[in-house]
Amino acid sequence: NMNFRFGIWFAVPLILFWETPEVTSSWWYMGAVGSSRVMCDNVPGLVSRQRQLCQRHPEAMRSIGLGVAEWTAECQHQFRQHRWNCNTLHRDRSLFGRVLLRSSQESAFVYAISSAGVVFAITRACSQGELKSCSCDPKKKGSAKDNKGHFDWGGCSDNVDYGVKFARAFVDAKERKGKDARALMNLHNNRAGRKAVKRFLKQECKCHGVSGSCTLRTCWLAMADFRKTGDYLWRKYNGAIQVVMNQDGTGFTVANKKFKKPTKNDLVYFESSPDYCIRDRDIGSLGTAGRVCNQTSHGMDSCEVMCCGRGYDTSRINRMTKCECKFHWCCAVRCQDCLEVVDIHTCKAPKSAGWIAQT
Repeated sequence: NMNFRFGIWFAVPLILFWETPEVTSSWWYMGAVGSSRVMCDNVPGLVSRQRQLCQRHPEAMRSIGLGVAEWTAECQHQFRQHRWNCNTLHRDRSLFGRVLLRSSQESAFVYAISSAGVVFAITRACSQGELKSCSCDPKKKGSAKDNKGHFDWGGCSDNVDYGVKFARAFVDAKERKGKDARALMNLHNNRAGRKAVKRFLKQECKCHGVSGSCTLRTCWLAMADFRKTGDYLWRKYNGAIQVVMNQDGTGFTVANKKFKKPTKNDLVYFESSPDYCIRDRDIGSLGTAGRVCNQTSHGMDSCEVMCCGRGYDTSRINRMTKCECKFHWCCAVRCQDCLEVVDIHTCKAPKSAGWIAQT
């Protein structure tokens, strides 16, 4: 079934292929035989600029496809203790379903983390020589100086500027077709995601000299692990700023005048989030029935908060764990396998547990 509800996402096309193995194999086959025009013409939801980029850079589309799993997993890691946990909807080919129809904090985070994911995937592919259109950062050549002295640029510096440029052209193309409030919100959060990756470029160096002395240094710039970007955007999610459109419709103003105007690094949203307590098709909420909760926590993963006051069931299970670990010279740690009895707490379902439709 190719009837993908794709319009509610920003149209990174590989998401469609990631969810359906049969289509994934078709994607790789078409990429292999070079039928990029056929492939790109059959991806629903792309605007003309995106189709052009898809046809021109089919290998970049494959890199983005691999990156989808990475940023989706990062989203799920960051929301693992929350009612909405970034779960994908298997019955909904738009990956996150109707959650993204709402201009909420969660939508802001998803747009930012996915935009960052495209930058990360493209930049990595450049450094690994997988793309014809880019390579290592050509600007990092010759000699330079830092607080430790002089060094030579060498190795392969990650070409994050190309990753940002490609992500801006591809991801933002759909939003630039519309001039409404939601398009402006998405563009702002897309940019915040791109900037987050660039924020964590770090200089790595190798010393040359007698006994490893640093009389000579060769350095290069490398992206940090994607977790750093995820952690940073998670902090921005928690501090996201609710905005309204200004009078001439060209930008934002804060909804609450007590807060500062958002910077380019901040995430912005228009609508308050639903509570995600119950399954609700209209807002894409899976509810929290059956979710594991923490009986001793006082945070978002506590049984009181996670289960929305409905209570929880407790089941006792046996599981194998490593115990009595000892260090043996040199250099191994050996452990015993121990049987552990643990209590698992899961949220009760509401009395009406099926999908509901809000009226």
